[in-house]
Amino acid sequence: MLVKEASQGLARRTGVAAALLGSGARRGILGASRTPAVFVANATRARAGGGRRASTTAAGEPQPRASRNSNSALAFALGSVVSGGLAYYFATSDTAESSKTNTDFNTQYGSPEDFKKAVEELQEAFKHDEDALSTDEDELERHGLANFDMHPGTIPSVVVFPTSTEDVVKIVKIAVKYRMPVVPFSGGTSLEGHFLPPSIGGISIDMHRMDKIVEIHEADSDVVCQPGVKWMDLNDYLKKKGIPLFFPLDPGPGATLGGMLSTGCSGTNAVRYGTARAEWFLNATVVLPSGEVIKTRRRARKSSAGFDTTKLFIGAEGTLGIVTEVTIRLAPVLQTNVAVVQFPDVQKATEAVIELVNSGIGIQCVELVDDMFMKGTNMYGMSPRKWPEKDSLYLKFQGPTPRALQENAEVAKKITSKHGATGFTFARNEKEAEDLWTDRKNAVYSGLAMVPGSKAWGTDVCVPVSRLPELVYETKKDLAAHGIVSTIIGHVGDGNFHALLLYRTPEESAIAYEAGKRIVKRAIDLDGTCTGEHGVGLGKKGWLYEELGEGTIELMRTIKKAIDPLNLFNPGKLYPDKPSK
Repeated sequence: MLVKEASQGLARRTGVAAALLGSGARRGILGASRTPAVFVANATRARAGGGRRASTTAAGEPQPRASRNSNSALAFALGSVVSGGLAYYFATSDTAESSKTNTDFNTQYGSPEDFKKAVEELQEAFKHDEDALSTDEDELERHGLANFDMHPGTIPSVVVFPTSTEDVVKIVKIAVKYRMPVVPFSGGTSLEGHFLPPSIGGISIDMHRMDKIVEIHEADSDVVCQPGVKWMDLNDYLKKKGIPLFFPLDPGPGATLGGMLSTGCSGTNAVRYGTARAEWFLNATVVLPSGEVIKTRRRARKSSAGFDTTKLFIGAEGTLGIVTEVTIRLAPVLQTNVAVVQFPDVQKATEAVIELVNSGIGIQCVELVDDMFMKGTNMYGMSPRKWPEKDSLYLKFQGPTPRALQENAEVAKKITSKHGATGFTFARNEKEAEDLWTDRKNAVYSGLAMVPGSKAWGTDVCVPVSRLPELVYETKKDLAAHGIVSTIIGHVGDGNFHALLLYRTPEESAIAYEAGKRIVKRAIDLDGTCTGEHGVGLGKKGWLYEELGEGTIELMRTIKKAIDPLNLFNPGKLYPDKPSK
């Protein structure tokens, strides 16, 4: 392989040289350098004639012979141009073909014996920390089994629990030495198999001991943390310290900052605060696959210095580097209150949301739930009230004062009434607001309550807000036609929705799986995305060619191969396999 690449490189250099020679000859005889070329030809003829015409001027007798020589030179130049051009064509054609195949990832890893040596070397490297490494069978299974049985489980060779950037560097260098895959593990809340090791095994790097809040800069509204800090724990800590700031991204309850960055997460607050890609991560310290440590930028709130390399790692899902520290931006804590309102259908609810968001009132969350969700909430039995089983909106308002919240609610009630809403329920106090929002947060459990003993396939897609009613309508019709019990929840303010597809048998699981694929296809056809916030992992990578196109995928693969030429970091995730020709 190396010999072939060297031969191709030599061919390219030869072709370029020939092209330069041809263009040089063309410039020397046909361009501005004509006089020196004619002088050389005349001097040669003078020597051949014994010097008799050494003093002849350019206007004298030798001009016809010079013309014949010029014709010869012209023929030579044209021949050089043609041959150089052909050589350049074949060289660049070879280069283009090489670039198309050059994004193939490495698939050659160490042998089982190599992996065994790697584990022994890791044990030696961390021998003074008895909690730093485990090969216990239960621990290996915990790091290799997917949630909700959505992806087949695979077991890592070893789990390592670092406490510092230096620990991660040690692990990576041993992995490189023995060509052993490395898979980061953070909160373990992934639904798309992000943390599952490859079938050959590898090193699972569990970041949960890297859970320190390093620095709080209240005046700057930012905080420096290790990647194992959970967003809920951070907000609780800030509240206990009396610091009126919080981190507004709110995915699954157990999610950590490192995993949130790596999957480009968001949550119910996205309609007000955006996603992980919206400047909430100011910088990151990252260990690259080479073992080198970089920091993507300084702590300033904004910078136009070079590439935004922080965003290179947001959504990269641990395939380009392992995050060991982050600086995140915080937002001021404002008072909130919650309302619930019912609609005749999803279309009316979505029309109301578009007007609500554009009205400028203080809305932190807008959640669409379907009639089956409300039915499941009633069946689950944890809500203090019984709800009308209709398509509904959960609204969370925010503002600086109780009066501002009341005014927001009054405007919202007026707008929703225009779109056929009924039963507008506004929480009378903080306890009631918490109860209302808890009903929304119990989505998974209330869904499972509808089919006792069931499991669930969960999928998430996102479309432009105006296309959401069509997506939900077609999806519900499809699911009903196939006899699939499901609930639908949408972060309707930004067009993101989740479907929870219930099943009990392998046959029902296969039907639900195919229905999930149709949901994704429908979303992409509506100019949407296969995932609004869960990430790609194993489950969604097959859709990326259709969503992003070959050119974008090839660019992603080129970046991956440049940073991780051995393909050691989280192999098999994010980047789709090349389609067969």
